[in-house]
Amino acid sequence: MDKSFQVVKALNNNVLIALDASNEEVVLIGKGIGFNKKAGADIHMDSVEKMFILESKKEQEQYKQLIPYVSENLIAVINEVIQYIEHHTRQALNEHIHVALTDHIAFAIKRMNQGMGISNPFLIETQALYPKEYRLAEDVIRIINRETGIHFPEGEVGFIALHIQSAMSQNQISDINKYSQLINLLSSMIEETLEVTIDRKSINYLRLVRHLRYTIERAKSGEHVEEPENLVGVLKSHYPVCYNLSWKIIKVMQQTLKVCIDNAESVYLTLHLQRFTNKIK
Repeated sequence: MDKSFQVVKALNNNVLIALDASNEEVVLIGKGIGFNKKAGADIHMDSVEKMFILESKKEQEQYKQLIPYVSENLIAVINEVIQYIEHHTRQALNEHIHVALTDHIAFAIKRMNQGMGISNPFLIETQALYPKEYRLAEDVIRIINRETGIHFPEGEVGFIALHIQSAMSQNQISDINKYSQLINLLSSMIEETLEVTIDRKSINYLRLVRHLRYTIERAKSGEHVEEPENLVGVLKSHYPVCYNLSWKIIKVMQQTLKVCIDNAESVYLTLHLQRFTNKIK
């Protein structure tokens, strides 16, 4: 017997809410799947192009309220790019991406149609932090541009990359965005203390950002690093500026992330900052 669903509500011609065999609400997407469908009607699996479940009631309501205000063509395009992301990441994404990405793209299009610009002050940090997601986001923007005829600015690539990273890591988009902002703040601290101007597109900056990223990730996951013996005294005496700067950076990280960070991290950060200083001066 074919798997079937019972219609709860058609959101538009191509999207509807239904109940599965376990009486759980699911979202079904398919060309014409919602056309003239009434509550209680049966839908067979062969009519479904995409099915997903929004676990929380809040997300379910957000999606129901959002879809009527989004064109059917745009919903189809967003479904296409989500499938594209899933294919290229080769992993299941957090289904919240259906809500978050639809809302984000629809709002971005509205802003552009109103002549409002889209700026992304953390674009370079996002590209350095999440290079794979950024390249994938570039593909996504090309698909959206091609299918909608709307040409998004480069800054939008960074926002899409954050949504991809959020869906892959199961982290909130606000947390992902906070890391980019934190890296930007720390970079400004480094420039001010070392009295340098950092080329944000240089390989040296890329390496610095990745070092800071891995420090953040270790702190968030509770991973510990061993402190090299007898190195602290040497660093304090030979590289006092970089040593003190590393501690300032660690303190800002702790305050922002609300986690404890191993003292050993300041040692490795001092070494990296000293190498970084030698290369850019």
